[in-house]
Amino acid sequence: MTDPTTYRPGLEGVVAGESAISRIDVERNRLIIRGYDLVDLTTTASFEEVAYLLLNGELPNRAQLDAFLDTLRNERSLPEPLMEYLRQAPDTVHPMSLLRTAVSALSFWDPDAGDNSPEANVAKATRLLAKAPTILTTGYRLSQGQEPVPPHADLSAAGNLLYMLRGEEPAQHEQEAINVSLILYAEHGYNASAFAARVVTSTLSDLHSAVTAGIGALSGPLHGGANEQAMQMLLEVEQHGDAEGWVLEALALKKKIMGFGHREYKAGDSRVPSMKAVAEEIAKAVDDHHWVDLAARVEETMIREKGIHPNVDFPCSYTYYMMGIPIPLYTPIFVSSRIAGWSAHVIEQLAGNRLIRPAHIYTGQEPRPVPAIDER
Repeated sequence: MTDPTTYRPGLEGVVAGESAISRIDVERNRLIIRGYDLVDLTTTASFEEVAYLLLNGELPNRAQLDAFLDTLRNERSLPEPLMEYLRQAPDTVHPMSLLRTAVSALSFWDPDAGDNSPEANVAKATRLLAKAPTILTTGYRLSQGQEPVPPHADLSAAGNLLYMLRGEEPAQHEQEAINVSLILYAEHGYNASAFAARVVTSTLSDLHSAVTAGIGALSGPLHGGANEQAMQMLLEVEQHGDAEGWVLEALALKKKIMGFGHREYKAGDSRVPSMKAVAEEIAKAVDDHHWVDLAARVEETMIREKGIHPNVDFPCSYTYYMMGIPIPLYTPIFVSSRIAGWSAHVIEQLAGNRLIRPAHIYTGQEPRPVPAIDER
């Protein structure tokens, strides 16, 4: 019989597994990725280097990085049948739904689809990392009545994403901003989407299925979708005209303030300072600090009134907005990064697999007789 005293709603505080991929150092309030401080990685590495680190366990040397970059650039194009599918999709479909289904469909054309070896999963993950930005930009442009922009072979993952979205090469500071956001979003332990991917993997399913499950979990506003909701909230705050007043009213009504709080961080999300620094650079570049100042007033009020700090979704939301990135693409961009982390979890789960099947506490009816249909 299950002991009800061990029950933790949302599995809070429950140890569900072991991992060598990342951990939150609560005492020093930092996120460690494969032994490296994430903040250090944002200042010294490209997203591609961090993706390689997640998939292979170590940072690449020059030759390894060059080979990885070549593979990524050669894998950016989509199969023609998938391009046709994106053309046929309704314009009203959210980009996350389109991305979820397209990632699943890519297994049709992947030569390693049924191979669960570590080498095959690294290859599949690399292809998905290359193709995800193409999917999200192609789908969005088609929904706006625009033709897709083919990938730019000479640009980084960050630069190419913006290029395919806009059709023109982005400024260096914009590429650097996206690069930092991709690194910050790449991996974050046993979060809801990573755990969903591990549960699927534990059945010995395939990487495409696990990543599709991860996308489904990430799309919710209590997880990855929070960055979109945070920006919608800031637009509402701006319309109200009084940031402090809006927050106080929202708190009085017990409304959830999107982009604030995190179960794992008590002294504030360690990723926030890096993203806020990027936001400041973008504000300087566009010569407009309106959104940075507005967000600061919301943040100050939340900390003063509730002692709750922002998570990384909050500064990321207004950074993307200042760059002119459409709000519905915020979470899909998150996906284009987190595929690296999910895939690392898939590979790790398979290395020491056991089917994930937790117990539960039954709260339904006790055994009773089945009445005849006329007696019901």
